[in-house]
Amino acid sequence: MRQRLCRVCGGWHDVDAWPHNCMPERSHAASDLPVPNYISDGLNGVQSMLDGRIYDSKSKLRATYKAAGVVEVGNDPARLRPRQKPKPDRKAIRDSVEKAAARFNRGERASPQ
Repeated sequence: MRQRLCRVCGGWHDVDAWPHNCMPERSHAASDLPVPNYISDGLNGVQSMLDGRIYDSKSKLRATYKAAGVVEVGNDPARLRPRQKPKPDRKAIRDSVEKAAARFNRGERASPQ
């Protein structure tokens, strides 16, 4: 007999004979499936972008892509482009450093931010 501590009443119960009044309340948002994020293999007829045939299974469709050496990327081509780093404005940085150095040399205190 295995027992566990009940979070509802704070007592110990047998795992095989858990009392109904100590069962956690069921969330209405939860699915009835034993797996919360289940993705099926079945499709309702998807046309391949590679050969134009209709496929009823994701695994068969992806097998043709793999055999042809094609990579399935989804529908957002922007995520594949390399991001451009903004170039620093060297003149603005130099001007800011010169102003800070001039204030320091005059003995001014730094302004609170």
